[in-house]
Amino acid sequence: MQLDPNRLRELKRLQEIIGIAFNSIELLNNAFIHPSYTNEQNSISSENNQRLEFLGDAVLELVVSHYLYEKYPEMTEGQMTKARAYTVCEQSLAAASKNLLLGDYLVLGKGEENTGGREKPSILADTFEALIGAIYLDKNIETARQFIIKNLEGVIQKAVEGEESRDYKTLLQEMLQKLSPERVCYEVVKEEGPDHAKVFHVEVLWKGEVMGMGSGKSKKEAEQLAAKQALNNIK
Repeated sequence: MQLDPNRLRELKRLQEIIGIAFNSIELLNNAFIHPSYTNEQNSISSENNQRLEFLGDAVLELVVSHYLYEKYPEMTEGQMTKARAYTVCEQSLAAASKNLLLGDYLVLGKGEENTGGREKPSILADTFEALIGAIYLDKNIETARQFIIKNLEGVIQKAVEGEESRDYKTLLQEMLQKLSPERVCYEVVKEEGPDHAKVFHVEVLWKGEVMGMGSGKSKKEAEQLAAKQALNNIK
């Protein structure tokens, strides 16, 4: 992809925002080319950010895992797993991406542009990971580590201190999806009480196994509590 002067100026501003000067400006640019753009170009030789996202995801998990291991020696494996899951979830990465205004530098296809792609959490989270991958390749693991910790340290601390958003269903879904694409399912196994004071009992299942159970005054509350128990059961 030929970089015109306007794009070069944009990428210069981006480097100032993230505090990293790239050796390969093309590599930085590739981190922001969404697949919707290359799909519309209909060229198999066109670069997009999917491979960088794949690499960045691995670097991110390693850096956060190492940070938790070194800084919190009292944490168990299960506690570190849950803290990492919250730190690298879509919600956290999208928020970090917004703070850096990464959406402003995306190259999107017309369809994605017209449907608000620059603000979509999934795209912003993927872009953050792709940028990490580009930093790792252009610089080294230490520069990538510094970038990650600088932008996610507050999120890690909240996760460790138990101040996260408590959307247990999302945390469970994203944690398990990294292990298998199987969907997490919730089933109401029992309802009791009168209509005005009904209590719902829910099981959360994954790959045919009951991962946790929860009870609440609404199906939504019961599902969240079932997901919470499932997270507590994961070691």
